[in-house]
Amino acid sequence: MKKIEAIIRKSKFEAVKDALHKIGINFFTYWDVTGVGNEKKGHIYRGITYNTSDIPRIYLSIVVSDEVEEKTIHTLIDSAKTGEVGDGKIFVSNIENAYRIRTKEKGNQALH
Repeated sequence: MKKIEAIIRKSKFEAVKDALHKIGINFFTYWDVTGVGNEKKGHIYRGITYNTSDIPRIYLSIVVSDEVEEKTIHTLIDSAKTGEVGDGKIFVSNIENAYRIRTKEKGNQALH
């Protein structure tokens, strides 16, 4: 099993969520985060300069079986990409086990 963590633009969240559902990834956790990245420019609105180095993003945490790891990563990239600086990052790590509390299932069975 793999844990896939992705940091994406807020504006791409609905597209990413829909794309994940289309490939059968129906369970994941997400939350609003703020980060600092390579995007350094500020924006001027009505004569006031706003610092945009603190960037609002969505953080996704998805645990998948090894068999769908690559498909999930490609889906995230395809649905989150704009081609501009600040599209985000994906991190993958190993998961030793998973348990479904309700049924006590473990491993891949706990993911479905």
